[in-house]
Amino acid sequence: MKLTRRKLEIVATAAKLFRKKGYNAVSMRDLAQALEIKAASLYNHINSKQEILGIIILDVAENFTQHMNSVSPENISSIKKLESVIENHIQITIEKTDALACLNNDWMHLEKLDLENYLMMRNTYEAKMRNIIEQGIQQKELQERNIDLVLFSLLSTLRTLHLWYSKNKEVSPQLLFEEMKQNLLHGIIR
Repeated sequence: MKLTRRKLEIVATAAKLFRKKGYNAVSMRDLAQALEIKAASLYNHINSKQEILGIIILDVAENFTQHMNSVSPENISSIKKLESVIENHIQITIEKTDALACLNNDWMHLEKLDLENYLMMRNTYEAKMRNIIEQGIQQKELQERNIDLVLFSLLSTLRTLHLWYSKNKEVSPQLLFEEMKQNLLHGIIR
């Protein structure tokens, strides 16, 4: 969906507020105040707070989905696929920290259709990632481990990276890319 410059500004400001206070604690009046406009003026650009949340969360979910859809069928090793997935998570964390926090913290507040769409994308994403791990084990690229625990370990770290990164922004993206791939896929044992 193509958004006007003003709508993008509203969405970005809302994402910051949702991240800081939580979706339920932010009112349209709070959003208008942050934008230095009247609350009634917001409705010239958006229909509701729910619409804003849907835009924020579905945009991030679509970014993850598009990347997974492009990398999972590639004819490369499972390790290369997982490295690409990790890099994509890091890139989204760096570029869309506030929106990623909304996705992780507020997805359950989505309206029914947006929620169904989000959950479908998330479940498909996790299934494709599970398949990559399974293929890596079958092809002897990865150690034979409990796939659910491997998936949980990878995704829980990547999904919460925004919490750590928001306090450590001086860490370069390149260092994040290299260290996270190394730590998550190869461990820290000498």
